[in-house]
Amino acid sequence: MDEVYSKVKVVLAAVLANGTTAADIPTDADLVEEYGLDSLQMISFLLGVEDAFDVELDYESLDLEHLRSVRQFGTWLAALDGAAPDGAVVR
Repeated sequence: MDEVYSKVKVVLAAVLANGTTAADIPTDADLVEEYGLDSLQMISFLLGVEDAFDVELDYESLDLEHLRSVRQFGTWLAALDGAAPDGAVVR
């Protein structure tokens, strides 16, 4: 699971592009509140996640609660192991 969280942090750090590194981002960091991702950054983040995890997300089904922490988002992504749960389709 740590590998999933690490990948999410790497994507987030790249989107922030403000000198924050993946190592600086706590696993319980709130992606919306703590990092203030605007709508364009959020789209870049989600597209980066699609590339990093080789998944296609259904944005209509993505819930804001999935983005409340790196841990919550990573856990949701880890559940994609071929079963295509809420809002995701494995390519």
